[in-house]
Amino acid sequence: MEEKEKRMYITKMIREECEGFEPYVAGKPIETIKREMRLERVIKLASNENPLGASKKAIEAIRENLEGIFYYPDTNSYELKKALSERYEIKRGEIFTGAGGDEIIELIGKLFFKEGDEIVISRHSFIRYEMAAKLMGAKAVIVDMKEGFKQDLTAMAKACGERTKAIFVTNPNNPTGTYNNKEEVSEFLKSVPLNKFKVKPLVVLDEAYFEYGLLERAYPDGVDFLRDNENLIVFRTFSKIYGLAGLRVAYGFASEEIVEYIERIRPPFNVNRLAQAGGAAAIKDREQVVKSQELVKREKEYLYSEFEELKIKYVKTAANFIFFNAGALKGRELFKGLLKEGVIIRALDEYELEDWARVTVGLHEENEIFIEKLKKVYNK
Repeated sequence: MEEKEKRMYITKMIREECEGFEPYVAGKPIETIKREMRLERVIKLASNENPLGASKKAIEAIRENLEGIFYYPDTNSYELKKALSERYEIKRGEIFTGAGGDEIIELIGKLFFKEGDEIVISRHSFIRYEMAAKLMGAKAVIVDMKEGFKQDLTAMAKACGERTKAIFVTNPNNPTGTYNNKEEVSEFLKSVPLNKFKVKPLVVLDEAYFEYGLLERAYPDGVDFLRDNENLIVFRTFSKIYGLAGLRVAYGFASEEIVEYIERIRPPFNVNRLAQAGGAAAIKDREQVVKSQELVKREKEYLYSEFEELKIKYVKTAANFIFFNAGALKGRELFKGLLKEGVIIRALDEYELEDWARVTVGLHEENEIFIEKLKKVYNK
């Protein structure tokens, strides 16, 4: 069989939803950029990782579990759930875990979405929600943001119809860094209408940047809404402030009934042994969280002041990254220009934000180099 015929055979066999499906474009590792660009030093400020790294307690727990990696992990993530239960005072039966937030989003899609269903999302919010819907044959209803790149929760509730299965709210939002306060979230949850099943659609509250959001006085804790909203799912990750992005581990909270169904369909060993150990130790390390929050708070102010001096438009953030306008350049052009200088940021073409870019708040030395290279690219 010739190559062309083989290709035709495969396309006849795969699911229609997968034909032409565009993969998520992740940032390249530092090692790859060094090799491709032939650079000695590269600073990565593209993926919102914690520049302080993982907590020492997490690293020690991982080391202690290395010799046991020939065993399968605990399929129920008992110790991790126990640590999360103690930290947030939530029953273990209301906690689930996943291999990163990406898997949690896909698990929700696999459990609830099918052809003909709809989900409601905000324009310029995390693109993985729409991808999960498309993969299951569902449709994303996209709602424009308010002025200032803030999610319009009132409009999102009004966009719900009979076929709406879920509404995704990112708080703080990625990639804009804006957030919705407690009053806005509370009123939104009350206003979500019933669908054709005579129940309220799921509200999925993505709090990947939760610990950074807490620096804002009006930022809400999604857990506070769980008791009065049986349709609510809240999930968070160890990839950001806890510095465990390379282990892929996240967790969520929901009613025991929702958690039970998630447990039925997830892969049996989805969170590996080292990720469970690292996460259980990290969630107890309050010192790591405080140090990371203080770094971001201090360095955001530094970057704000530099942007203002350079007359670069930016949006104040509740996360550990800053969304800013590329000015005379497009975001992609700025990304390429900085890449040649050994600094990786994120262009936002896939978010329909071609004139904008996103930079992670790094260590002070990294932020200084970013500003230095930014001035060079702009010839300032």
